[in-house]
Formats: sequence, C-alpha cells, structure tokens
Amino acid sequence: MTGKQIAIIGGGPAGLMAAEVLSLSGYRVTVYESMPTVARKFLLAGKSGLNITHSEEYSRFANRFGPSSERLRSALDAFTPDDIRTWAAGLGAETFTGSSGRVFPKIMKASPLLRAWLGRLEAQGVKVLPRHRWSGFAEGGFAFETPHGRTIIRCDAALLALGGASYPRLGSDAAWIRWLRDRGVEIDDFQPANCGFDVAWSTIFRERFPGVPLKALTATSDAGTFPGEFVISQHGIEGSLVYAHAASLRDRLASDGKAALTIDLAPGRAAGRLSRDLARQDVKASLSNRLRKGAGIEGVKTALLRELVPSASLTDPEQLSQLIKALPIPLLRPRPITEAISSAGGIRWSGIDDGYMLKALPGVFVAGEMIDWEAPTGGYLLSACFATGRAAARGMEAWLRR
Repeated sequence: MTGKQIAIIGGGPAGLMAAEVLSLSGYRVTVYESMPTVARKFLLAGKSGLNITHSEEYSRFANRFGPSSERLRSALDAFTPDDIRTWAAGLGAETFTGSSGRVFPKIMKASPLLRAWLGRLEAQGVKVLPRHRWSGFAEGGFAFETPHGRTIIRCDAALLALGGASYPRLGSDAAWIRWLRDRGVEIDDFQPANCGFDVAWSTIFRERFPGVPLKALTATSDAGTFPGEFVISQHGIEGSLVYAHAASLRDRLASDGKAALTIDLAPGRAAGRLSRDLARQDVKASLSNRLRKGAGIEGVKTALLRELVPSASLTDPEQLSQLIKALPIPLLRPRPITEAISSAGGIRWSGIDDGYMLKALPGVFVAGEMIDWEAPTGGYLLSACFATGRAAARGMEAWLRR
C-alpha cells in the first residue's frame, strides 16, 4: 500500500473501473455511492441483455463518438473492445457476438458480472460506502450526507464519476453541476441522447398503435442512412433506429425549430418498380389491398402512410411510390431527458487535461458521462465509461507520483 487515500465519488462503471486500477496499484480506495447499491444503471441495462461493447472494426468503432472521438481516442486505445472482452472473461463472463455485432456476456445478465467484479474489488481492498451522497465542497474536502449525518472526507486525490442526467431515479441527477460551476468548471447543459421524439399523431393512430414495431426499413437524417426498426409510442417514435439518429435530429430541432426522420418503408424495392406495380392495381380496390399487392406493405406501415400522406397522393402511383421510399415523419421535440438512455452535454473537454484532471481543481479527476461526449447505443456508451475510468485512474497515478 502507498498510504495515499483516494476517494471515488460515484459507483457506476467508470468509478468502479478506476477503483480496480488504483487499488491494484496499491492505493487506499474508497467508493462513495449515493444509492443503496452501486451500478444501478448498469444493472438496468443488463435486464434485456448486457451489451458491453461492439465487435466492429476498431477504427470505425473509435469514431462513433462524434466530435469527442479524437479526444477519447487515447483512452479507447488503452482499453479496446477486445480488452473489455478479456476483462469480462477474467471475471467469469465469457462473451459472444450477436448478429448486429454487439457483444454480450453469454449469460446475458449484468448481475453475475457485477457480483464477480465487486468481489475482486473487495479482495483488492476497495471499500464501498453506499448511501453516501456528495453534497459539495467544504472545509478543504468533500461533504457527504450519510445515514449517520453529514461528514467531510479529505483525500490525496478524488475522482468524480457521477454520471450524466438520464435516469435520475438511479442516481444520475446532475446535482453536482452547481458545485463545479461555482469552482470555475465550464459545463454545457445536459440534453437527451439516445432518446425518442414526440410526433403529433392523430387520436385514432395514437390509440391504435402504441408499442407496435415498424420493421424492415431504413431511416435517414443528417447522420446518414441506417437499416433497423423502431416502435410507435403514444407520444411519437422510439427504439434503436430512432436512437441512431437522435443526436442529429435533436440538433436540427434546436437550430431550425423543425426536423423529420425520413424512412424507406420498402428498402428492397426501387421507386420505379413500386410505381409500376402500384399502377397495375385495381383503382377500385382499397388502399390496403393496393399497398399489400403492389408494394408488399401492410399493417402499421399502411396506417402510417394514411396518417402522414395527403389523400390525393395516396391515389397517385408515382407520388405514392416516392413517399413509400422517402416518408418524412415530422418531429416536435425530443422526449424528456429523464426518459433518455444517455445524455449529451457535461464538463467541457477544454477544462480537462490529458490525464482527466479538472484544470480548475488540481487533484480532482472526472470520468464517464459527466464529460461532454455522446455515442449511439450498441456497447459504445459502456465502453467509453470503462475506458475513461481507467484513463482517469492512470492520470491520477501520474499526478500523485509528481
């Protein structure tokens, strides 16, 4: 043991990864967690299958983080998706690659991996103190509200890994913003990321189709064109294909006041073929029959065309074929950040040095979703939380040695 005392405030993946690195190097590490148990969002993510990283070619993977890709690169290089798989295997969680390229533990759950991880941390001497909620700086240290009252912690270095602003009920409520801003740390307001969007559905459509998926289509925005599926909700649209475009759509709404997700309802058919096939249908037949026979479209896709396309265009084969191939869904606004999978915004990179230390607060480091970066779903979010946690730990080690 070095005798140096390290405080890690926040017991999510970034904080726990930093605790692993620092304790293995001989530091005395204590993790302070506001909730009754650690890693609650990690456990929630694992309910439908814990997607811990992605198997795509690494240079493409490393560019999935938008404007932050360059700044995150050194952290990602030091803990690549292959490294994550090796790390998980060391905890007894062998992984496999799904058809989409996403990587999962074979057991598909987060809880066995977390139990093994906490066991390793305990064996390395890490102390975890739940129900310790950081309440700001005080008397040269960090103030916490605990079951036994207010206490002040002093340490040789600290890591803040308190998350962003999504899923506040699990602990990431961004209450820390005011304390860091008071100390001169520049922070961009949080916005929803990987979120759904409101659409002005008619009452009939809203009541008939909530929860119904739209499959076998592609969607286009400023972000590009991707295949996939999404779900109709009472409020609008949500799901993996929407999340892939969420950052682009959110930013377009902010800049222009309007945005649309353009979808191709029949990606396997060219517009010319659709137009010819639709023109051959009996004009006296119902729209449902004409679309089913002429375009292979039925169910919710037909209802969506009825909802969004003017009646005159529904009877014109040429116009209808064009809209089948490029149907804009006008969006009103993103869903609230409390519903979002993740958040954009946070501590600006300009205020963080290469070792993940806050320039305004020497000895205080940051990691995870507190920092201003975002990524699509698919294992990228968790990968970057792991990587920044490790990078901050290495930065802290270097600073303490100096």
